[in-house]
Amino acid sequence: MTERFKFDLEATDGRARSGAITTPRGVIRTPAFMPVGTAATVKGMLPGSVRATGADILLGNTYHLMLRPTAERIDRLGGLHRFMNWDGPILTDSGGFQVMSLSDLRKLTEHGVTFRSHIDGSKHELTPERSMEIQRLLGSDIVMAFDECPALPADRARIEASMELSMRWAQRSRDAFGDWPGHALFGIQQGGLEEDLRGRSAEALTAIGFDGYAVGGLAVGEGQEAMFSCLDYAPDQLPQDKPRYLMGVGKPDDIVGAVKRGIDMMDCVLPSRSGRTGQAWTRRGQVNLKNARHADDPRPLDENCTCPCCTGYSRAYLHHVFRAGEMISGMLLTWHNLHYYQELMQGMRDAIATGRFAAFEAAFHAARAEGDIEPV
Repeated sequence: MTERFKFDLEATDGRARSGAITTPRGVIRTPAFMPVGTAATVKGMLPGSVRATGADILLGNTYHLMLRPTAERIDRLGGLHRFMNWDGPILTDSGGFQVMSLSDLRKLTEHGVTFRSHIDGSKHELTPERSMEIQRLLGSDIVMAFDECPALPADRARIEASMELSMRWAQRSRDAFGDWPGHALFGIQQGGLEEDLRGRSAEALTAIGFDGYAVGGLAVGEGQEAMFSCLDYAPDQLPQDKPRYLMGVGKPDDIVGAVKRGIDMMDCVLPSRSGRTGQAWTRRGQVNLKNARHADDPRPLDENCTCPCCTGYSRAYLHHVFRAGEMISGMLLTWHNLHYYQELMQGMRDAIATGRFAAFEAAFHAARAEGDIEPV
């Protein structure tokens, strides 16, 4: 296997792109959706089942793993891939977003962030250097630079100061990452919804030099319209020959809209979180299996889906096991949701490769407008 990390842009259709990221642990087909394995597991799924849905790469999280079971313990046990029994590529989030959203008594300085764990209240410090150390201990294939991500809405002065701090931290992350053959470091563009600030961020990141670039600071409360308005320019501010990753997105229509605007990679907890709460995502939109209308419905969730949930179980059964609180409910619906998301990505890859992305997008929206099938 190659020891290089590389990105090959294979086709474009408008601003939509398809290609392949090559890593020593395997090829990631783009556009790619990364299932989230926050604490070294995709909830409700075995690693082989996740692979069977079509996923090429998983996401793990620095913040959660540094707190429990600790990066040092995972390193002693052979690294994150062996620990969670996943032999494909893993991207790890730097922990910056979780420090902002989950931790208590956060104190931000030029050096880094001190905070108390949301688990037990213990005190910790996370800096660019420590984030790089943790991600190296985990053995991450794609490492994310440490950044600061303010929640939106925020005033321009706050966003500008945060962006400038993140760019200084990006340089420190680059320096601390050093030379690690076969592994990649991605920088994170910040700047809120301000086009000029995002442009300055992109220039700073490009000058530092990264293996890929993320559009950060979105999906934090701004709404889809504002997010798409930002994506109308933000990806094009980043290098065209490197992968572009939109962090924490999202719903299927968010994903299609992001790919349309030039995004190559995405992640979100939504498929697994929805599955655990009785929600399914299908080509016709979202289906709530909690509803009584499904109690006597013998049909599958989606008659055109080939996942084990749809080929083996009825809507009536899915409704029953959710109402009964059985574990299999979340397992089956998560498997279906991840399968649907990966089918969506494959459909977009095929459409881009053959110059049919506009037709694919129109069919996607038409099916969703049609809505879920009525009970018999």
